[in-house]
Amino acid sequence: MKKCAFLTLDERGDYVIDDEHLINPLVDLGWLVSTVSWRQTEVPWSTFDAVIIRSTWDYWDDVPGFLVVLEQIDQETQLANSLETARWNLEKTYLADLERKGIGIVPTVWPAGVNPDSFQLFPEQLDSDDMVIKPVIGANGDRAFRVSPADPVQRLEMISNCFSDRHAMVQKFMSSILTEGEFSLFFFEGEFSHAILKTPSDLEFRCQEEHGGNIQSIAPEPLLLERAQQTLDALDETLLYARVDFVRDDNNDFLVMELELIEPSMYLRTHPDAPMRFARAIDRHFRPSDPL
Repeated sequence: MKKCAFLTLDERGDYVIDDEHLINPLVDLGWLVSTVSWRQTEVPWSTFDAVIIRSTWDYWDDVPGFLVVLEQIDQETQLANSLETARWNLEKTYLADLERKGIGIVPTVWPAGVNPDSFQLFPEQLDSDDMVIKPVIGANGDRAFRVSPADPVQRLEMISNCFSDRHAMVQKFMSSILTEGEFSLFFFEGEFSHAILKTPSDLEFRCQEEHGGNIQSIAPEPLLLERAQQTLDALDETLLYARVDFVRDDNNDFLVMELELIEPSMYLRTHPDAPMRFARAIDRHFRPSDPL
């Protein structure tokens, strides 16, 4: 059997991880699956025929170390998504690259630094007093704040201090997050698999389950699916997996919130066919075609 490793974090904590839904479908396709921490050093990466970045939801605490590990894996075996893609997708500045390619994104500014006075400048740039500030490198809504220049100075100082040691991005707060939610569409080797709608809990704007968000399976409307395909078409390669997050704007169109190509939760449990679709994509991606 071929050997495959899923990279994960050291301690699961409160995270909702559904990678286990992939194991039996992969076994059926002739793969032996191991789930290992990306920080492990006991087993050589060359032991595995393929390594897939999955729930590495602590890499932002040691980005240089994470990249060193990915580089080592890339030298010893097959890695997905690719090392080049991981480097590009680590920083959310990739959104600016997508925008330059004509992809609609949530209005965003990229300040060199943040202080309490900065919040008086962002509204003019974003055409909104209602904003979200979050790290350029990060995930799961950590250190994400909904903020307004009218907030108390003490709060603006607290938020500024959170970004004293890291770069921030500031986005227009999209009101449809509260009235409708955030859409996620999933693709395996460029083919659409399934979609979900995430809605925040009361008194919260973040949609992640860890913050009380509700998840439901949906069939995406044609325009949403079209926007997702346009986003993937703007990339230079067909990826093993991709997740595109969208929010609806005031013109009833859809804007990219994030394009997740490193370690997105794939919400495999929300569609009965999703685990096997992903497993077959993995098998096609890593197993050489039989010689004629």
